[in-house]
Amino acid sequence: MIGLALRSLRFHKGGFIASFVALFFGASIVIACGGLLETGVRGQAEPQRLAAARVVVTGDQHYPGANKVFQERVRLDAADVDKVRSVPGVSAAVPDVSFSVTVVRPGGKGADKATGHGWDSARLAPYRLARGTAPTAPGKAVLDSRLAAQAGVETGGRVTLGVHGEARTYEVSGLVEGPGDAGTVLLSDTDAAGAVAQPGKVDSIGVLTDDGADAGQVQDGIEKALKGEPVSVLTGGKRGQAEFPDVVTHGKNLVSMSAVFGGLAAMVTVFVVASTLGLAIQQRQREMALLRAIGSTPGQVRRMVLSETLVVAVFATALACVPGPRLGKWLLGRFVDAGVVPDVLVYRAGWIPMVAGAGAALVTALGAAFIASRSASRTRPTEALAEAAVQRRWLSWVRLLFAVLCLAGGTVLAWVTGAMMDGAKAGSTATPAAMLWAAGFGLLGPGLTKVITALLRWPLRAFTGFAGHLAMLNAKARSIRLSGAVMPVMLASGLATALIYLQTTQSAGAEQSFEDNLRADLVVTSATGGLTPSAVDAVAKQPGVAAASAYVPSSGFLEPSEAQWKAYHGKGQKPKGTPVQIQGVSPEGIEKTTAVRVVSGSLADLRDDTVALPTSAAKGHRLGDRIPMRFGDGAKTEPKLVATIGEQRGYEAVLMPASAIVAHTTAGLVPQILVNARQGTGSAELAAALTGPHAPQPGLMIADRAAVVGAAVKQNDTQTWVAYLLVAMVVGYAVIALVNSVVMATAERRREFTLQRLIGATRGQVMRMVTVEALLTALAGIVLGMLVAAATLVPLSYAVLERATPAGPSAILIAVLVSAVVLTMGSTLLSARLALRTRPSAAVGVRE
Repeated sequence: MIGLALRSLRFHKGGFIASFVALFFGASIVIACGGLLETGVRGQAEPQRLAAARVVVTGDQHYPGANKVFQERVRLDAADVDKVRSVPGVSAAVPDVSFSVTVVRPGGKGADKATGHGWDSARLAPYRLARGTAPTAPGKAVLDSRLAAQAGVETGGRVTLGVHGEARTYEVSGLVEGPGDAGTVLLSDTDAAGAVAQPGKVDSIGVLTDDGADAGQVQDGIEKALKGEPVSVLTGGKRGQAEFPDVVTHGKNLVSMSAVFGGLAAMVTVFVVASTLGLAIQQRQREMALLRAIGSTPGQVRRMVLSETLVVAVFATALACVPGPRLGKWLLGRFVDAGVVPDVLVYRAGWIPMVAGAGAALVTALGAAFIASRSASRTRPTEALAEAAVQRRWLSWVRLLFAVLCLAGGTVLAWVTGAMMDGAKAGSTATPAAMLWAAGFGLLGPGLTKVITALLRWPLRAFTGFAGHLAMLNAKARSIRLSGAVMPVMLASGLATALIYLQTTQSAGAEQSFEDNLRADLVVTSATGGLTPSAVDAVAKQPGVAAASAYVPSSGFLEPSEAQWKAYHGKGQKPKGTPVQIQGVSPEGIEKTTAVRVVSGSLADLRDDTVALPTSAAKGHRLGDRIPMRFGDGAKTEPKLVATIGEQRGYEAVLMPASAIVAHTTAGLVPQILVNARQGTGSAELAAALTGPHAPQPGLMIADRAAVVGAAVKQNDTQTWVAYLLVAMVVGYAVIALVNSVVMATAERRREFTLQRLIGATRGQVMRMVTVEALLTALAGIVLGMLVAAATLVPLSYAVLERATPAGPSAILIAVLVSAVVLTMGSTLLSARLALRTRPSAAVGVRE
């Protein structure tokens, strides 16, 4: 049967080339997204400063018992160093700390960002002293030779470093050379201990082993010594996670993004491959009818079609394994450029993404071929010949069942999106809803195409005359084959409109929330990389300042309450924490610098060990209750509830005192201070006072409200661009399928065009008829596509913007509509023109 399939392929080049294109591009996209997913799951980075350590101990960034991560660095107790040092096979346990440093260039001519460490950890790289001596005494520093050249610093000179929110002067005792980037500053161990966010804590422990010691046994020994503590003991390629914890925290973003768009790409692939193969096999109904008429059994016909499909699918998916991983690596590079993932994240795509992508395409192709060939193979020979001439049957109970399930699923997800989801979360249900609507309409395509054709019949006939009359007769007689061309137009226009406006709407929601919440006239930052909590009070005391509040963005978890523990315990389950955004603020100024609205209690009581919860998170709690929580670094706390606040749907945050939050952030500093000017004091005047000779702290930088909002919009646009890239990839595939299907459907009508020419029709008359048919195909596909988009975007817009219409320029919709019409008509007319180049006498019987 394989031999017969190979011989038959040469007589059906058009259909099988179209199927090959659909399978190749679909499998490539799925493999690329699978590679990104595996990269995010593995979260590997090559160790640089810790390369000499065979084993590295660091804090476990994962939330216990759940697939969630702590966004701030989880640190270790300094006492763990001695525990590790006592493990057999360990020759040295070297603690490592990291902190932000700003190197001020001589004369104040700019500054360079760097990372500081203690000198003892230099042997973990190892770093080599190129010049000078080690910083063995306080007040001395060693710089990477590349950083020193960039900053214009020499050995023996003095350098001003911004460390822990303060400008400090150090003597440059030496220069080092080592791995990694140039931004490394090494201080004495005493100075480094005083620069960290959490005294008594270390970031990681580099383990040097005895000669001949087995790293695996040492790892097991360390895990036993630290049993019960939230630590990760890393070896091999995973050691980089200790040095670059962002590969774990940001890697989860890559996992979620690639999973969503990979799933969407897989669903689009199923739709496109199934419709393309179905159309290709429909065009061979006459051939199958003849095979049945000369004695072929239904099983033989099915096996022939399946064998042909298998040959094409294996070839296409095997080739897709070549560009698929390369496409994934290119996409990872674009994510790095947008700041979504760190540049040290190593791309890892093994055999699993290839098997998944190729397997999905193979199964889809064979399934579509089986379903499409089943009806033809089971029909009686005489009925099959009649059915091949004009196909009438299309609806089966299986098709109707799946259509109802898809439309029901889309309806449920639309309700969930509009009624239960909010803000940034709404896209997680709106995206699969779009695909379910498209699949449901696709399964009912022939019926929906008949309805839309009936509605458009009279307008088109009125404006296009006799050519329109012929086109409408063709559409009525060949509604099933017409729907095969309409569905790709629906998919491309519907997904393009839905997914693009989904991104613009969510971006608009985030930007509107940020702008509405910010009431400050000025935002204060520091050239030293951050501010100490005491700087807030100093700024608040300045003349012309009406109110000042620290702003420390972080995240954490609301832990299950005692009642939840009891409820879950009865079911034999363990409740999980709820992720929340946390903002560290100053109670004296938060209400004047932001639009926070107090529902109960008072934010003036937000001091020490207290918390203010959004009303949705405070359900079941009363003022004065202790709220079990975890900070962003995993540390447990039970602050007292002193207030509840109103919320912006999907963008609410828990408020806590900045002094409580700062110690549990990676930087350990206040990144911004929100300032309101007194009445009668201009923003420019106040900005000059805060940065002038009498400034409360040197190195302060000021941005007005417009600049802050603009920076937030720019950052949001940069990260949204990544989503646009993935959307463009999926929509681009749908557009390829559109052109593919339209060309295949038009080229198959060569015999029909020849007969029309033989009975006297001119080439121009045939082209005018085809033009009207192409316009009908485009309009029908656009109508269905807009229904898909509306069913997706209306609930999303209600969830994000509390209105029925999405946000975004109308030019997007116009571009989608024009592109759909141009692509459909262009590919149809080009195919028809090529088909009409053959002389009528030479084309007679070409399909026989």
